[in-house]
Amino acid sequence: MSEFVRLEVADGVGTIRLDRPKMNALNAQVQEEIRAAATEAGDRDDVKAVVIWGGERVFAAGADIKEMADLSYTDMVVRSGRLQTAFSAVARIPKPVVAAVNGYALGGGCELALCADVRFAAEDAVLGQPEIQLGIIPGAGGTQRLTRLVGPSRAKELIFTGRFVKADEALALGLVDRVLPAEQVYEEALAWAGQFAGAASYALRAAKEAVDRGLEVDLDTGLEIERQQFAALFATEDRTVGMQSFVEHGPGKAQFRGR
Repeated sequence: MSEFVRLEVADGVGTIRLDRPKMNALNAQVQEEIRAAATEAGDRDDVKAVVIWGGERVFAAGADIKEMADLSYTDMVVRSGRLQTAFSAVARIPKPVVAAVNGYALGGGCELALCADVRFAAEDAVLGQPEIQLGIIPGAGGTQRLTRLVGPSRAKELIFTGRFVKADEALALGLVDRVLPAEQVYEEALAWAGQFAGAASYALRAAKEAVDRGLEVDLDTGLEIERQQFAALFATEDRTVGMQSFVEHGPGKAQFRGR
């Protein structure tokens, strides 16, 4: 059993719940538990979409600095790889993923939110990559995922200064996708994820992979990734169901089976 991270499943939605009082500091144990929860969420057939949530008070205020302070270079050579792959396990969940951000999402907490497909933030949420203030840089994907999300100049400004970003500015930057009253963030994230409970699972998986993999390559290669994913879906039962339903009943009425 995980001590600080658990996967809670209801109505087709899995919530990866961080619960390490009082600030959800992301120590090595939490990182490994995030990896395990993400892997389980990706593997379970009863999970169609995922919410990442740190609770009503804080999403995650960053890495456990007390744990990191005494690590050597050789220690971090090993640990940094584990850190990145733990977060990448979240980014590679082959299902829609939304981060529900209450309170602080700083450093590793911001990087964890960046691993989601979309981010919903509370009106009082605060995000940022303040690692530069510790004499280091983001090490769990921040320099890469933040840049791809908001563009290089904005990402550099945030990373160079290490400044905190309030929810309204985060929305303007494209760092978050919705800003909501704090008490509504998790419920709205659940509702967003819940819309995929009866969706065509393999089509969603293909769409996510085409977008994510396409960002890593040139346009022609990205188009080839899309072509292969598009053609492969014609082997699924859901494609047959979806097209037959459209012909017989019009759009939006298919009862997909996830096969």
